Amino acid sequence: MKPARILKHIEPPHTWSQVVNGEWAAELLQAQLDEWWPKLFGYHMLKLGGLSCELASGHCNIQHQICIDKFNPLHNVVADPFALPFVEKAFDACVIAHQLDYCSDPHRLLREVDRVIVDDGYILISGNNPVSALGLRGILPWNHKRFPWKGRMFMPMRVKDWLGVLNYEVVFHENFAILPATRHQACSAWVEGMVSDSLSSVGSMYLIVARKRTVPLKPIKPTWKLRRQLAPLGMNCRTKASRKQKC
Repeated sequence: MKPARILKHIEPPHTWSQVVNGEWAAELLQAQLDEWWPKLFGYHMLKLGGLSCELASGHCNIQHQICIDKFNPLHNVVADPFALPFVEKAFDACVIAHQLDYCSDPHRLLREVDRVIVDDGYILISGNNPVSALGLRGILPWNHKRFPWKGRMFMPMRVKDWLGVLNYEVVFHENFAILPATRHQACSAWVEGMVSDSLSSVGSMYLIVARKRTVPLKPIKPTWKLRRQLAPLGMNCRTKASRKQKC
């Protein structure tokens, strides 16, 4: 397994139009998120990255939304994702659309996002699945300089492990977009609906929804132990011991 942290800087895409079949990917991801917007509550929501900024979230119950990116025109804050200019526990939810794939240190990014998320807040993470038809296309040399293959792809289980270390409970995980984008989207959607149950693990994209917990998900055993007290010897034991010494 390759390390998550690398020294090379990867400039992420700032709009879905920079990604191959980006409009198709955004449409499928939007359909997944539309089911979660009514389930989120709070006062402030953070959308990290240009791809997150372009996802419509008007049906979300959290009305005050902050979009962070450098070049996307929909952003309203320019900031370093590794050093967000917000106080601790400032947001009730955070959307991270395909940002881990282009991040040089995803552990650090998740820790910084965790810092600004309130207790019991939500993180919605999407990304590309390397074990899919989309991931296999990254083997072709002419795709190395194109998005999304220009970045990296992490297994969804690995991302869930990172969230578990930060004490997040994964409440939803689904892989989708099993078939690649085609001109006949209606036929493709029908075929994908037929095989989604058996081939969901090889979907090109994934969505993970995790909730921040304030107590450990697994009970921690105490390190201290009660000392065993010595019971006093009875009279019979003392008598037998004294007789043996005399003999």
